[in-house]
Amino acid sequence: MSQKIVFMGTPEFSVPTLKSLANSNHKVLAVYSQPASKAHRGQKIIPSSVETAAKEYSLNLRTPVSLDNDEEYNFLKKLEPDIVVVIAYGKIIPKRFLNLAKNGFINIHASLLPKWRGAAPIQRSIMNLDDETGISIMKIVEELDAGPVMQKDKIKINENVDTLTLSKILSQLGAKSIISAINKIEKGQAKFQEQNHGLATYAEKISKTEGRINWKESAKKVLAKINGLNPNPGAWFEHNKERYKVWKAKIVNEDSDPGKTLDDKLTIACSEQSIKILEIQKEGKNKQSTDQFLLGNKIKQGEKII
Repeated sequence: MSQKIVFMGTPEFSVPTLKSLANSNHKVLAVYSQPASKAHRGQKIIPSSVETAAKEYSLNLRTPVSLDNDEEYNFLKKLEPDIVVVIAYGKIIPKRFLNLAKNGFINIHASLLPKWRGAAPIQRSIMNLDDETGISIMKIVEELDAGPVMQKDKIKINENVDTLTLSKILSQLGAKSIISAINKIEKGQAKFQEQNHGLATYAEKISKTEGRINWKESAKKVLAKINGLNPNPGAWFEHNKERYKVWKAKIVNEDSDPGKTLDDKLTIACSEQSIKILEIQKEGKNKQSTDQFLLGNKIKQGEKII
């Protein structure tokens, strides 16, 4: 037996799940992704990661600007899917669509629901110094990330892991878990449990203004911000009216006035302990190791960083 699947996803995070489905005994009827976007420079058209993967597997690809129209509704209705799998699609599923799949729309969400519903669960879990995170497989309902959950898979969060690395780990975890989840649904063995809505927290979209480092916070909080905002939009500080993005750092067990440089090698004091910067990028320049950066830039011991 196999299920007839429609897949909806857009970024690289979604690709392992699409490949997992395409390589399974289930039939992928169609793939939905957001339309190709223009690159920042040169106006080159860049297809989404899911679009590229769908073409590699010769799958039926749809890239509508919006789902909220009769054309997409009727197309999906004619497919008569058993399940629609959604992972980081980036568009709201219209309410009337949710009854078009025999076994519902199933979402893979990158948090342990009801914690961190919303747009940036991976970043928020790191920045919040959470001990663990994971993926939740749930049924989509009208309210955002509020549907009943059938499966959670947990992992520990290492204090040195950044968003890019954790995203890859959770992406692979979701790809592995979705097959067993679909098999349970197919056999009628899936048990969906309502979330405790009173415990829900929300992972709001990351804004660029959040990136500024506050050296009056503890080194643990500062490192969590650096890791949580890596690669985008990045954590940063200013010195002599120039901005510096911090890509990688570690905690050093030294104390001084917050924002004060403790040496000539970019060790900066926080309210508790200090941060040693390992990779840095001056605005308008390329990312460098601290050693490379210091060959042409000097931030001396005892200076104040803001």
